[in-house]
Amino acid sequence: MNPHNRDETAQEEFWRGEFGTRYSQRNASDKLIRSNLALFSEILRNAPGVGSIAELGCNIGQNLKALHSLNPDFTLSGFEINAHAADEARRLGIAEIHHCSILDDNLRPSGEADLTFTKGVLIHIAPESLRLAYENLYRLSRKYILLVEYYNPVPVDVEYRGHSGRLFKRDFAGEMMDLYDIELVRYGFMYHRDPYFPVDDATWFLLRKRSG
Repeated sequence: MNPHNRDETAQEEFWRGEFGTRYSQRNASDKLIRSNLALFSEILRNAPGVGSIAELGCNIGQNLKALHSLNPDFTLSGFEINAHAADEARRLGIAEIHHCSILDDNLRPSGEADLTFTKGVLIHIAPESLRLAYENLYRLSRKYILLVEYYNPVPVDVEYRGHSGRLFKRDFAGEMMDLYDIELVRYGFMYHRDPYFPVDDATWFLLRKRSG
């Protein structure tokens, strides 16, 4: 059954199904939460006044768990396409979880959260669908947008666990700055050989609405 008012993309079908469920099971790690705690602590030092955060593509809630540990007073919400992962995130009892695609045009009203973010999610969206994700990130944010993704100066399609058309690197932050009235606040790099908090190599970009 297609819950959208549009044709579901091949990537959405891929993550909604068994592959997405197996991904969730592989990534349940307390070590990852500790690394994310260090990451979000660094990032949020540059985003004063954040009290509510929405994650687009929250999976089982590992990032939300780290944010809750960082500040239990955060109002958290997450949007997740895989039913199993959404249920797992909901069981944490720390965030309002919505089982839906982040490409849907009926997500919560504008200005839902002080900060919206993705972490390792935009890389799995087909280039022709990215504008829908960008629009929801921008629309749901009151002020800040955070992108934690694999960076490449030019778009490239990378084979992912034996699948083509499932992982794309590009300059996501640059594209959003070209599309919207937002500015770059800070950026940084995460390294898999960090001696204390290793994570997948990725670059984070903290953006701010000029009118926010």
